[in-house]
Amino acid sequence: MKLTTSVAVVQARTSSSRLPGKVLLPLSGLPMSVLAALRAGNTGRAVILATSCEQSDDALAEVAIQHGLRCYRGSLSSPLERIVGSLSDYPGDTIVFRLTADNVFPDGELLDELQRDFIERKLSYLCCNGVASGLPYGLSAEVFWLRDLRWALSVAEQEADHEHVTPLLRRRFGERYFDRYLSLGWGMGRCTVDCFDDYLMVQRAFIGIADPINASWKSLCQNLLADHESTHLERPVAELVLGTAQLGLQYGINNCSGMPSEDEGKKIIRSAIRHGVAYIDTARAYGCSEQVVCAALSSGWSGRAMVITKLSPLSELDQAVEFPSIEAVVRASVFESCQKLGMARLDILMVHRAAHIYAWQGRVWAELLRLVDEGVIGQLGASVQYPEELEQVLSNRAVDYVQLPMNLLDWRWDALTPRIEQVKTERGLIVHVRSALLQGLLVSEEPSLWRRAHVVEPDGVVEWMNGCVQAFRREGLVDLCFAYARGVSWVDGVCVGMETYQQFIENARLFQNEPLQASDILQVCKTRPVVEALTLDPAAWHRGDQ
Repeated sequence: MKLTTSVAVVQARTSSSRLPGKVLLPLSGLPMSVLAALRAGNTGRAVILATSCEQSDDALAEVAIQHGLRCYRGSLSSPLERIVGSLSDYPGDTIVFRLTADNVFPDGELLDELQRDFIERKLSYLCCNGVASGLPYGLSAEVFWLRDLRWALSVAEQEADHEHVTPLLRRRFGERYFDRYLSLGWGMGRCTVDCFDDYLMVQRAFIGIADPINASWKSLCQNLLADHESTHLERPVAELVLGTAQLGLQYGINNCSGMPSEDEGKKIIRSAIRHGVAYIDTARAYGCSEQVVCAALSSGWSGRAMVITKLSPLSELDQAVEFPSIEAVVRASVFESCQKLGMARLDILMVHRAAHIYAWQGRVWAELLRLVDEGVIGQLGASVQYPEELEQVLSNRAVDYVQLPMNLLDWRWDALTPRIEQVKTERGLIVHVRSALLQGLLVSEEPSLWRRAHVVEPDGVVEWMNGCVQAFRREGLVDLCFAYARGVSWVDGVCVGMETYQQFIENARLFQNEPLQASDILQVCKTRPVVEALTLDPAAWHRGDQ
């Protein structure tokens, strides 16, 4: 087959890394944008650096030109126009590689492999990046025909299509991934530069590299994955919802280490994000938890996971309170969460108790709906404690998100399974479960803790759980409890709190294991010992001195 012209366009701005300062210098002494361009062209491919015509990018353009790169200056608001404009001299059958300058690992050797795959598979779009390619996030490049990119510019109307360049191509041709190295299992690595911590990790990957421009992407990946902050999992733990109650107060019947320091809390949250956790759960009532989350998401970490917080318990309101006071208290709680989290808009806000949706003649919920309309809240949800509350919540179409307690011994939700699945199908309701370990009780063999939970003779319960570990070939009780919760058909995520970084690492590892199968779930429901409802409700447990 005749090979057509190919060109690599590196999309860059001085501020594209979103880091303080104007130019980041890797070990080579070059701005990262220029380094990315030189590495992309290290097998002789034509390379263009596409940046904006803003004055702030003048220095970047000058440095690029000094190193022999062609530099195109175009629209700040439309990277799509910049790239198409930079290629005005090329024919429509030119193969175009799009790279972003905050990803410095891709090199000419990788682009050669992508081009061969693109042509052999007769594709119109190909992407290399992340888990789908088995390679670190940031070892990224897209390949397409120039004629198709020109088409995209001619029809693009939405701001996102102009900003992100290729959404129209992906919608038209489908997402196709370069997967030659899928078996390597490096997809959970991260070598992009979105925050200062990313920059430090990428910089460490270049330590000992004498020639950063010509170093192979494979050698850089090996350095990256050897880093102490790199992940070593094969896939993201998206089903794991990070609970942060333990990061703001001492929480849980089996908590032996107490509340961690803020630095430890930040380490847990940032590691969770690196490992693919998609939701972070906090609340106004969790002590200083919201502040710890804010500190962890500073310096470029925000936006990489959804934050769920809860309205205050509203304990200061009585039934006779006047309506303006209700609205003031609701707004005060919401805006205090915004301030503590450092967010202008809350991703998801739950009412702390489902009863608050209907309490005070619905004025609390009405005020929250107004805040959604004002753009202060993204989605609304409810924290549910009992099946009767869940039945009410499922009938409220404004509820997008539900969180409820559920575990291996919990028989209370079985009858509602058909209704939950129906609502999820009708309106895409998200359901997360908490207390999968029943605040640590299920993994404890301490009789006094079980007695506090109204189980006088726990031996039979513990024996049954250990039998399930053997029958389902699980690693232990924690693995069994997580695998059960993840295996329930209507569960989208399992909220788990951790007091230490090592606990998170171990839990993330367990979430790599397969969940229980539907037949296993059925077996659990048929054979589990029946415990009192009081046992399933930690609020009803005896205090420690009883």
